[in-house]
Amino acid sequence: MKYGYARVSTDDQNADMQRAALKKAGCSKIFTDEGISGATANRPKLKQCLKALDRGDSLTVWKLDRLGRSLRDLINILDDLKHRGVAFRSLTEAIDTHTPTGRAMWQMIGVMAEFERSLISERTREGVKAAKDRGVKFGRKPALTPEQIEHAKELRTRRKDPKTPQQIARILKCSPATVYRALSA
Repeated sequence: MKYGYARVSTDDQNADMQRAALKKAGCSKIFTDEGISGATANRPKLKQCLKALDRGDSLTVWKLDRLGRSLRDLINILDDLKHRGVAFRSLTEAIDTHTPTGRAMWQMIGVMAEFERSLISERTREGVKAAKDRGVKFGRKPALTPEQIEHAKELRTRRKDPKTPQQIARILKCSPATVYRALSA
């Protein structure tokens, strides 16, 4: 079955042109989100459309930017379609996964997305290294201060009336697991 998806960003825009192009392309069912920005993750009709697609179906859009919020979002959607055995077609960009040229374009988009992921990963690693060099500490803030840890050790090891980890946890207002970790460190 051929499905179509159309989207307009504002209420004063009209999706009729997109719907007409999708009907002309042979789409028997068209889902339309109206007045919803592409930057919005909550696109109810797109969710319905993607849920309705089965192996062997095809999804057609008027233009790529109608489908994805960003290149990464677009790639995620297209990868999902590919894994589910759903063909894809963009009328404006002439991408059609039924044709060799369309599949090549799809692969080029995938290559660009992989390149973007690599750049993001590299920038993230460099940013983390620079932050560590500046003395930034990563991870959760310790549940207990060094003074509280010392107090916990004293409570546990004192000769008269040593406290159990559960009792120490109540005194320090933390979990017993936190006390066990502090005592074993």
